[in-house]
Amino acid sequence: MEIFRLLSSSPLPSVSPSSAAAGERAAAMAKPSLLAFFSLLVASTLAADPDMLQDICVADLDSAATAAAVRVNGFACKPAAEATEADFFFRGLAKPGATNTTMGSLVTAANVEEIPGLNTLGVSMSRVDYAPGGLNPPHTHPRATEIVFVLDGTLDVGFITTANKLITKTIAKGDVFVFPRGLVHFQKNNGDVPAAALAAFNSQFPGTQSIAATLFAATPPVPDLVLSKAFQIGTRDVKKIKSRLAPKK
Repeated sequence: MEIFRLLSSSPLPSVSPSSAAAGERAAAMAKPSLLAFFSLLVASTLAADPDMLQDICVADLDSAATAAAVRVNGFACKPAAEATEADFFFRGLAKPGATNTTMGSLVTAANVEEIPGLNTLGVSMSRVDYAPGGLNPPHTHPRATEIVFVLDGTLDVGFITTANKLITKTIAKGDVFVFPRGLVHFQKNNGDVPAAALAAFNSQFPGTQSIAATLFAATPPVPDLVLSKAFQIGTRDVKKIKSRLAPKK
C-alpha cells in the first residue's frame, strides 16, 4: 500500500504532445500483453483445488448414488448429521504389514477409501513395510507429491526426473525424503533386517501406477509388439514377463 501512497503524492511530470502520443502508442501495445497475463492468472486460479464450502464432506462410500457411479471429483457427501468419529479414524497403520509378497513389501493405505472423512481435505497417508531385500517397485502417484519418514531400518530411495536424471540417497531411521508429484520413484531395503516407513500425500486419493504392472499386466493387454519395440526385447520375453506379472487368480 505504501507504493500507492507514494505514487499518488508524487507530482506528475509535464508531458509534451509528442511524448504523450508515444505514451498512447506504448499503452495500446501493452494492452494485449496485460490481457494475456491476466488470462493466464485466471486460468491458473481456476485450475487449483477449490476451498471447502462446508466443515466436513464425509465420503458416502456405500450410498446408492455412489454405487451408481456419480461422476464427481471425489465422492458424494453423506449428510453432515450422519457423520461419526468412525469416519475420521483408522487403526490400520499401527501394525507392520505382511511382507511375504512377490516384491517383499506391503503398502497399507490410509486414504479416503479407508477414512471417509478425508474426502475433500486433500491429504492421506500410507505405511510401507519391507522385508530384508524388499522392494517397493518403480511407480508414480499421478495426483500427489509424497514425503516419506523412515520408522525403522534403512532404505535406498530415488526418483527420476523428466530429464532422465536419477536422484537417489540412502536414508535411515528418522530421515525424510520427498518424491515430486508424478515422477517415477522407488524404495529398496538393502539391509538384512526389516524396514518400515510412513508416507504422506497432498491428495485424499493419490493413485498409484506401478510401471511394470501398468505396462505388462494391463487389461486389455498392451500389444506384445508395442512392448517388444519399446524395450528392445523379443515377443517371447514380453510374454514371459506378462505371465510373471499377471494377477493371481
